[in-house]
This record gives sequence, C-alpha cells and structure tokens, in this order.
Amino acid sequence: MAEKACVKRLQKEYRALCKEPVSNVTARPSPNDILEWHYVLEGSEGTPFAGGYYYGKIMFPPEYPFKPPGISMITPNGRFMTQKKICLSMSDFHPESWNPMWSVASILTGLLSFMMDNSPTTGSVTTTVAEKQRLANSSLAFNCKNPTFRKIFPEYVQKYEQKQLADQRVEEHESTAHNLKSNSRPLLEKMGNSKQEENPKRVEGPRDLKNARKQSIPTWVLLVLFSIFGVVMALPLLQL
Repeated sequence: MAEKACVKRLQKEYRALCKEPVSNVTARPSPNDILEWHYVLEGSEGTPFAGGYYYGKIMFPPEYPFKPPGISMITPNGRFMTQKKICLSMSDFHPESWNPMWSVASILTGLLSFMMDNSPTTGSVTTTVAEKQRLANSSLAFNCKNPTFRKIFPEYVQKYEQKQLADQRVEEHESTAHNLKSNSRPLLEKMGNSKQEENPKRVEGPRDLKNARKQSIPTWVLLVLFSIFGVVMALPLLQL
C-alpha cells in the first residue's frame, strides 16, 4: 500500500501534467492503483520512430519519491524489449543514482531521449532503421488492441479510427479512379475504331456519288438529247 507522502506526490504530478502537458509525452495513473502509471511516447520527427506511439508502464514503489520506479514498454518498437524492465539511471536498476526531485515528466522525457539514442543497455535491442519505421507505422494499431490502452487513452483510439476512415476513403477514391480509367479504355478504343471506319467513307463518298449519278442517267434520255442536237444542227441546211 502506498504511503501518504507517495500518494500526495503522485497526485500533485498528475495535476501538473494536466495543467502543463509535456511535448510528445502522455501519462496517467491507473484508475484502480495510483502506483501504476501508463504512458504514451510519440516518436520524434526526423528519427526512425517518427509517427510511432509507444505505450508502456511505470510502477512506483510505495516509498516514492525516495525510491525509483520500474519502467517497461509494451509496444514493439525496435529499441527496447517489450514487457521487460528498461535499465535507466532514473529506474530501479540504479537506485544509487536516483534523485527524489525527478518527476514522472522528467522520467518520461529522459526515456524518450534515450529511446532516440543507440546506446545499448539492459532491455535494449538492435534493429534496422527500416524495422523501426515499420513498427512505428503499426504501433497505433497494435496499441488499440489492448483493452487497458483503449480505456486510459481514448483520444488515441479516436485518432486511430479517424486514420482508418481516412485511409479507407483514399482507397475508395483510388479504386474508383482505377475503375473509371479501366472502363474508359474500351470506349476510347471503340471510338477510335469507329472514326477509322468512317474516314474511308468520307474520302470515297464524293467519287462514289459521282459514279452513282453517272449510272443513274437512262439510255433513252441520252438518245433523245442526241436527236434534239441533230435537229438543231440540221435546221440551217433545211433553210438553204
């Protein structure tokens, strides 16, 4: 059971975090146990962890702030083992270096800074930049499967759901554009073929029309015309 001084100190720190949030850090005590805190670290821009949301726990001893807490991470991250205590100067791995003036905010700020580094320590792992980026991209989806995370950090669950909705809209838009493009190809090809079929007709049309007109004059009409022409030519001779 937590000592009175410990409870008072942790309540004070929680109020301070609510009043003045720390950049890239969110931390809240468990509703059932003030000694158990849950945190989310957001990966810093310009690092392989950018876009990542890293969920973990801080377990405070009843003697806090005179004794250091234990720190672990739950989200796969490529830097620290999951569900294992992380060795830091601010953790219970090094009680000799603990300073009672350190707070939850300073602990998590130090953890985030150490996470961006490559220095090995107990509980750390070595992975490639590509692996860290892959884990960062899938971190929020992983966290939202955890019932405790969903209960304590509803704003991150909402962020994930909004991201899913946005991704779904992009996929639908791309699918619609692809279908329109695919459906328009046969139509364009059909139109092109129709034009090619019409062009020869347009070129040959007048010639065919002229031939048709020639063929449409009956033979008897030609005979009548020649007869009239002969009579006209013979009139001067008859007058003589």
